[in-house]
Amino acid sequence: MIAVFPTVREVLALDPVRHGGPRVVAADAHLDRPVRWVHVAEVPDIASLLRGGELVLTTGIGLPADDAGLRAFIGDLADVGVAGLVVELGRRYTGSVPRVMAAAAERRGLPLVELRRATPFVRITEAVHALIVDAQLTELRATEEIHQRFTELSVEGAEPAQVVQEAAALAGCPVILENLSRQVLAYDTAGDSAELLLDGWEQHSRRIQPAGRTAYDADAGWLVTTVGARGQDWGRLLLRWPAPGVSADAADPPPTRLTILLERAASTLALGRLIRRDAEGLERQIHRTLLTALLDHARPVDEVALRARALGVALERRHLVGVVVRPRTDEPGVEPGTEAAQARLRDLAEAVSQALREAKLTGLASALDEQAVGALLALRDAGEEERALAAFAAALHRVRLDAAVGGPRAARLIVAAGAGVGSLREARRSLIEARQVADAARRDRRDMAVFRLPHVGLAGLLHLLREEPRLQTFVERELGALLAYDAKHPREQLLGTLRAYLENGRNKSAGAAAAHLSRPAFYERLARIARILDADLDAVDVCLSLHVALLALDAVRDT
Repeated sequence: MIAVFPTVREVLALDPVRHGGPRVVAADAHLDRPVRWVHVAEVPDIASLLRGGELVLTTGIGLPADDAGLRAFIGDLADVGVAGLVVELGRRYTGSVPRVMAAAAERRGLPLVELRRATPFVRITEAVHALIVDAQLTELRATEEIHQRFTELSVEGAEPAQVVQEAAALAGCPVILENLSRQVLAYDTAGDSAELLLDGWEQHSRRIQPAGRTAYDADAGWLVTTVGARGQDWGRLLLRWPAPGVSADAADPPPTRLTILLERAASTLALGRLIRRDAEGLERQIHRTLLTALLDHARPVDEVALRARALGVALERRHLVGVVVRPRTDEPGVEPGTEAAQARLRDLAEAVSQALREAKLTGLASALDEQAVGALLALRDAGEEERALAAFAAALHRVRLDAAVGGPRAARLIVAAGAGVGSLREARRSLIEARQVADAARRDRRDMAVFRLPHVGLAGLLHLLREEPRLQTFVERELGALLAYDAKHPREQLLGTLRAYLENGRNKSAGAAAAHLSRPAFYERLARIARILDADLDAVDVCLSLHVALLALDAVRDT
């Protein structure tokens, strides 16, 4: 870690200072104070001209002759926050500095140093100032390296884990990326123990409460910045300071360089979330461009229709149905974002396109994200919808079986469809519904050819919205105070009491039995929960909101 300013101890080790025969006569425990500048002074009221952090050099010829004056001189220097006082012997003081000066400096924790041989102060100031300037240049170069490295990562489209790893390497400290629900998305221990770092992370993270978007929580020992773009925050990036093995009591606040590093890493993560690249064929890229345009309103609907017609896909005056296909479970050993995962996604996109051809259906088909492939079926009329979906699901099943012959068993798929719509302007609604149903259906154990919206309940709805920052914000708003309380009082776990109360229809007797508590104890806990949340637990609408927040919390934690 780069220190911009040398310490008093380091200054005493410089050759011009050593030439003077330095001897520390007071406050040697404070020699690690940083020296911001060196100031030569021969007047007693110099303190009013200082800003703190200076190392004051003097021969003492202008200092007060009385004990009270010396005490006041030392007190003024200590009050302004000077790093230390160096007195050259020989002109005013011969054998040593006055005892009253040494005692006052020791009492105020101000390092006091004697120079027993005459030393040109200009040599000391030149040496220290050169050291400071060199350190500042080194700091500037380190900052330039930070900007250059994270710019390269942005251009390369680096994954979050790579960005976090680079941040930890440059800082020499553990770095953690979490979402708004305090779940770890990526981390790098910088050589520390991952088990010690991550054990009980959610509760620990809730105790880290910096004041601002980027700030240092000295009590928790973490430098924190918010991650997000376009007004949508979706996580926090945290850097542990001081680094492992350094006492928090002995550590200074994190240097500016680390703040710059953390904010630059957060910007890279936010940008990477906005930009995702994939190697696809030209036709598939156009399909993806058109589907994305419909989902994001990136292009006028008429332009989408025109470009689709040029591909041989007529979308005007058609009954349109959004379809999403995705694996039911994540394949073991295949990490998202890796070449293997991208290859499997391309295979799935090709299987969907082939199934459309075999079922004699027309439409757009392309990967939507790292897990799912979407299709927009263009049917002649609404009466064909059920038959077309059944034909597509059957054809996809056959294609997957044929591809698996002689190879590994194909992963089970979920086929989900949105409600059919009568115009291209409404197609986005059908595609979004299909994607949501596909995501929620992962929690459904039924083996259905095609999942539709009526098959998805509230738990499924909350599950598919679990990564939505607004849902996570809702959970924090409704339950954040109680979660923070439980984090500070892990033996009480009032969240379980609230769950028992709500899951038993607000029946306090049944809730007490479910929580294995006496009714008086249960009632007292409910009263405490009401105070913490500032909520009326007898109000139906309040309890409904809290119950939904609990279900949402379960969905978020079950990622």
